[in-house]
This record gives sequence, structure tokens and C-alpha cells, in this order.
Amino acid sequence: MIYADKIQQLKGPIFVFGASGFIGANLFKDIFSIRKDVYALTHDATKAWRLKLMDVPFENIVHCDILSNNSVEQIFEKYKPRTIFNLAAYGAYSKQKNINLTYETNVIGTVNILENCTDETVYIHAGSSSEYGFNCTAPKETDPVKPNSHYAVSKVSAAYLIEFYAKVHQRKALNLRLYSIYGGWEEPDRLIPRLVEEARKGKYPPLVSPDISRDFVYIDDCVEAFVDAALGVNSSIAGNSYNIATGTKTTMRELVDVSRQTFKIADAPLWGSMPNRGWDLAEWYGDPTQAQQDLAWQARTSLSDGLRLTKEWQEAHQYEERLLPAFANPKLNPVITAIIACYKDAQAIPFMYERLVKTFNEMKVRYEIIFVNDASPDNQEEVINQICQKDPNVIGITHSRNFGSQSAFLSGMEISTGDAVVLMDGDLQDPPEVIPQFYEKWSNGFDVVYGVRVQREMKPHIHFFYKSFYKVFQNLSYIPIPRDAGDFSMIDRKVVKELVALPETEQFLRGLRAWVGFKQTGVDYVRPERMFGVSTNNWRKNIWWAKKAIFSFSFAPLELMSYAGFILTACSVLGIFYQILAKYIIAPDTPQGFTTVIILITLFGGLTLLGISFLGEYISKIFEETKKRPKFIRTKIQKGEKVFRTSDEIMTLVKQRKK
Repeated sequence: MIYADKIQQLKGPIFVFGASGFIGANLFKDIFSIRKDVYALTHDATKAWRLKLMDVPFENIVHCDILSNNSVEQIFEKYKPRTIFNLAAYGAYSKQKNINLTYETNVIGTVNILENCTDETVYIHAGSSSEYGFNCTAPKETDPVKPNSHYAVSKVSAAYLIEFYAKVHQRKALNLRLYSIYGGWEEPDRLIPRLVEEARKGKYPPLVSPDISRDFVYIDDCVEAFVDAALGVNSSIAGNSYNIATGTKTTMRELVDVSRQTFKIADAPLWGSMPNRGWDLAEWYGDPTQAQQDLAWQARTSLSDGLRLTKEWQEAHQYEERLLPAFANPKLNPVITAIIACYKDAQAIPFMYERLVKTFNEMKVRYEIIFVNDASPDNQEEVINQICQKDPNVIGITHSRNFGSQSAFLSGMEISTGDAVVLMDGDLQDPPEVIPQFYEKWSNGFDVVYGVRVQREMKPHIHFFYKSFYKVFQNLSYIPIPRDAGDFSMIDRKVVKELVALPETEQFLRGLRAWVGFKQTGVDYVRPERMFGVSTNNWRKNIWWAKKAIFSFSFAPLELMSYAGFILTACSVLGIFYQILAKYIIAPDTPQGFTTVIILITLFGGLTLLGISFLGEYISKIFEETKKRPKFIRTKIQKGEKVFRTSDEIMTLVKQRKK
């Protein structure tokens, strides 16, 4: 059976967990080229660049956290997959040093997926040759495993889990112990991609000891092994592990010799210019006999052909121009954090969540959504909790009282981890569909992208009030603040850090956003009416907002009173001279009365009170700042299924996320 026919034989729908990784991306690509009922499941934003460059439709990308059984359960219920390829793993690379995450991903993640499989589901697991550890010289699958790293221990545990679920729960599951897979879409900092990249320039990359050995398997052969395993699994072999290897030991010296002949390299290699890994061994190769017998699989690509194919792949995919920048630049694959300030928005929140997720999926970016419940009197907290439980990318924050939207935004910004954050109101008057326009500007180098309200769907007289205020405020402010720009904006991580670090208690974010500077631009949009309920702002609150803005970013009221004082003093002096001239020269019969006195007393008295009130506003701000009260108090943070309630738990979480 030819490869395409094999793919057609797979039972669908098909899940590829870890599809943003090297092998997972290749497996997904091959299946997707034949059929469309395959889904790329990913939770690793740092590697999503492959799916982005492959231009995978957002409908086929599913965000799932395998550490959350609830998250896995949700996607199984929605898509009902019949074939599962699990290539999600952590700890294989030296840069992946989080030991807890190694065991959580490789063991707990495997349990969560297997728990949601049925006895009709085909499950193929990406194991590792490192499971053999010290017993690494052409071991058979029945030979004992002697793991020599935390990663190896976790993969051995997963192998035993697969055997347990197959024998006890009748799962159609197999574990494929992969040796050194190489080829297209591999991380550019790995051995073979670096070797081929430098070989195209007639050079060698830094190399480890020449006696270190590997068993190199070309990616096309590896991917076909997964397809063969899915078609070949049955009750008699379920739970087994198979070596996906060539059976050929290749030392680094032999690898260099093959590359020299393949690419005609004249330079001599510099051995030992790169340190050996802690688990590198001199006799590391596999025995694929059992895979040939049970799965009818064997590696067909020679090392020389594989290197040549990798070279052709790099040249065809504009390796230096597209691949290397995508791998090196995190902005090509960012995490975007949406922070939603919520008050009396229980009805709107589910719609906000669905529209945000759809928007982020269309943008092909990893998302984080933070709903801040600012002590709303409705069932808002319950609604947010339900969303958190089904999506581990959602965080819910609850405040002890209503601190206001500015404090809600700061509360979310403090624990956000995204490369950029988007500030939004929870009433859906800030349309999520505008975010791609923000993202485009941000990707082009702008640090702050704010929404400019070119039109408001509201009554004409209210619209006139808002337009007039922004015009006056812009003219009075001592820094240039964009007109008709509210809180709705996308802000780069470095700007977020500056805003969170500002010490002032009473904050007006759209003003502070302009004050911190950086490169800023606006995006026009139409601000719709609330989808549910009525606005929580009234005339009194709008006037309070106006006062807050003006007294926070303008000294014009004080200057106005100074000018008024000078003008009225000058007028008084002129009035005195006029009275003298009128009395003795111009009009001696000028009548005397109390009207002028009353008007002057009223005028000067009113101006005095107005000046004192202006001064009082500024003094009250000074008083508020000297108290140094916290900007907000959190009573609960929920992330996925985890809930943090005590002050110590919340403080610890905040510190961790700040790092």
C-alpha cells in the first residue's frame, strides 16, 4: 500500500497532539495534504511558528492543555476523535530544564489523553530511545530499560502507562521509541539542521566528541511509522513498545565523513568544539526487528539521501529568510493577553470569550484571557469560573470590592504573561474583531496601538458631550493625548512593565499610556452600544471621569485662576482710576448705588471659591497618594481548575507570573 492510501485508511477524525513540534508538524502536514479531518493540537506557543509558516487553517488548530483533564475532555466531546497521535513531550532538549513540567507533560498528560480514549480509539504514542538509557546498545524491546535522565524516567513511565491501559482497559495503544529523527522543520539549533546549513556554505558546525554515536532516522520514515502503527495495532500487540530505528550505529566521525562526501566539503571539522550532552553515549543505536515483523515498517532512507533531502528542503523553504527568523523571533509567534474589566457583564462574558477565541485562532496566536470581576453584584464570578474550568488559558480574578476599571486593568496586567496585552471592557463595546488590526500595527514595530472611536452608536447629545470633552482635554493636557482614544488598546510587554511599576495610587490609564511614551499609533473603529443591560456610567460618574482626567494630566485650572487673578486685578485698578476720573472730571453727577458693589463681591467671591476648589482637587490627589493604599485587593484567582484563595497563595502566584 502506498503512503497516501495508508493515510486514507486511518479512522477519523484524527488528533495530532504536539503538532507544533518537529515530528508532530510533519505528521500533521502529511495527513492534512490528503484529508481535512485532522486537527493540530498545541499548547506550546514557542513552537507554533511551524503551523504559522505552513499556513494551517485556524479551523484545524485546536488549543488544548493536556495537563488539564477538563481541557482534554472538552475537545474529545466536541470532536470525537478516533485516531490519536500523541507527540506532546517536554524535557528532550537540554534547554528544557523544568523537572516538574517534564513529569507533568509526559506522564500526567498521557494519563489525561488515555482516560478520554475508548476501546475503539487508536492511540499511538511518541516514546524515546532514551528510555533504554545505559542499556543503549541495540536493545530489543524486551530488554530492561535503564533510564539515565529525568526525561528518560518520565518516558518509561508513559510506556508502562500505555501497557497498563492496553492490558487492563483494552486501549488500542502502542509506544514508538524514536531514535535520532532528523529532516525538514527540525529546530534550527539541532545537530543535523546546523550541519546541513553550514555544509551549504562549505563548513562544519561546532561538534561534540567524534566517538559519540546515534541512530539517524529520516523524518519521512518516522512519520510513516506512526501511520503504520495506527493501521497495524490490534489486541495481540496493544501495549507494546517498538524501536523506530535503522539499526545502524553512526558515530559523529562517520556522520562528518558522509556529509563531506555528500556536500563536497573541503574544510576539516573541529572536534570537541561543543560540549557533550550529559546523556550522550558511544554505543547508541537500535534494533528495529520487531517493528518490521509486527508493523511491516522499516527505514528506507539512507543517511546520505536524508542529508541531501534536508538540504533540498532548506533551499526550497527559504531557510535563512523565513525559517531562522521565525525560530529566533518570538514576536512571530506571540502570546496575546486579553484583559477584560467586568462589572455587571455576566450576560456578555460568554459572548466575549467565544469571539476572542475565534479571533485569536484566526490570527494563529497563542492567547491568554484574564477576566477581572470587580465585585459585580450579579452572577459574573460563576460565569467566569465555568469558562476557566473548560479553558486553561483563561484566568479569573475577583476583587474584594469595586475598585473601578483602571484598577481592574492593572490587576490583570500585573499577572499577565503575554508578549502584548489588550485592554477591553466586558460589555462588548470594544469589539474583539478589531484586535487583528492592532496586531498588524504591533507586529510592524508600534509599542502601543489604541482604538480611536470615529463613531459611537449612542444618542446624539451624549455623543456630542464625549466629543467635546476629548477635544477640551486634549487642549488642556500638558502631554499630547490622542483624541477619542479610550482604554481599548494593545500594549507591548515592555510598556506594560512601566505602567505596572508606576507608584501613583489613582491612575488614569489612557493618560499614563501617553505619558510613558514609546512608539504609538491609532486604529479607527466604531464603538457599538452595549449588547446587554445599560451603561454603568451616569452623568455624575462621567463628570467624575472628566475631573480625574483633567486634574491628573493638566495644570490648566490653576493657570486659569492665575490668569483670572491678574486680569481681574488689572480691571479693578482700571475701575478705581475710572471712578476717580468720573467723580472729579468726566461725570461728577454719577449716581452712587449698591448694585456694583454686590456684583463685584459676588464675582470675586465666586472666583475665590472656584480657585479654592481647584486647589482642593490637587491637594486631595496629594493626600490620596500619600496614603499609599493598594490599588486593588484580590480575594481569588482561578487558572483553569486551580483556585488560589489565601493571600499567601495569591502573592506566590503573582510573584511566579511576574518572573
